[in-house]
Amino acid sequence: MSTAGTAGRGAGPGVTGPGAGTSTTGSGVGAGLETGVGFGPGTGEVRLGVASGALGGADLLAAASRIAPYVVRTPLLRGPVTAAHGTGLLLKAEHLQLGGSFKMRGAANAVLALAADRVVTGSSGNHGIALARIARTLGIPLTVVLAAGAMPSKAAAIRALGAETVQVGGGVAEREERARALAAERGAVLVPSSDHPLVVAGQGTVGLEILAAAPDTETVYVPTGGGGLLAGLCLAAAEHPVRVVGVEPALTPRYARSLAAGHPVRLPPCATVADGLRGQSPGAVPYPIIRDRVDELIAVGDAEILAATALLHRLGVDAEPSGAVALAGALRAGRRERAVAVVSGGNTPARLHTLHHSHTSTSTTARTDVRI
Repeated sequence: MSTAGTAGRGAGPGVTGPGAGTSTTGSGVGAGLETGVGFGPGTGEVRLGVASGALGGADLLAAASRIAPYVVRTPLLRGPVTAAHGTGLLLKAEHLQLGGSFKMRGAANAVLALAADRVVTGSSGNHGIALARIARTLGIPLTVVLAAGAMPSKAAAIRALGAETVQVGGGVAEREERARALAAERGAVLVPSSDHPLVVAGQGTVGLEILAAAPDTETVYVPTGGGGLLAGLCLAAAEHPVRVVGVEPALTPRYARSLAAGHPVRLPPCATVADGLRGQSPGAVPYPIIRDRVDELIAVGDAEILAATALLHRLGVDAEPSGAVALAGALRAGRRERAVAVVSGGNTPARLHTLHHSHTSTSTTARTDVRI
């Protein structure tokens, strides 16, 4: 089922693809944050409310300035030539980002802005790798809580960068609960993978770069898990006519289901090939931003994700499946337009193997895994 969407400009987002539902409307970018987003003592206290206002363009510009020494400005690459897009499809190459994914942006912004001296997070892999890299650079102890389905190669890469890993049974919900508890126990700053204002602002710098490099872009396709990257793109596009389309794995369309219900819903754990997009529910920070600005949500199946991954590899773009989801969405949409698909990550088994061995061969700080 598909409907046209112009969210944040008078109508709700359309929802397309397997498992898609209907949509709900909003009343302005960031509306809904007035209820307050709190992170308590020892978890990096950041509160948004009526007095402090919602996230906006100024937060993204501040993030871009703050993280500039720690990230790279990734290029726009020519995408595949398709019948619908012709030569108009570009790829935002976040697989070339330090740490192998866009996650470096939000991780660095949060750690630097909070002046953290000890950090805990829950991560399926790429956020943990990004935090481990920035923590190593700054000399900060880091603990990463992993869910039962986390890729062993990503856990090994996190440890190779000097962080401690703690693995729990269950899915993302159990992972996040344990991360919050550990942060409180250890007096550490909690830096979630997506559900934090500073993380969202950091991820939004992807959108700033896209619109600066290609201001005539008509649509941006964004892989959607916890929603931090999609929310960041929505903020970057707040005053721009570009369409913002979130692409979710069909096995876990948490934003499509939530917008259809009119409130955040939690889905059961799933085993999609896009391991970085297995979040079970929308984040409190990203949800209202996405609700009020996203134009469309598309669901893609695992076969489509793997086909898009293989297509990228043939183009010389070494993306992991999670990083190919946006391209899969663009191919499913089949619109003739000037579009950008965000290749969000490239932590493939080969890259992770290299990362693991390059760091373990020169460092003795890698820590053992703890299972709970």
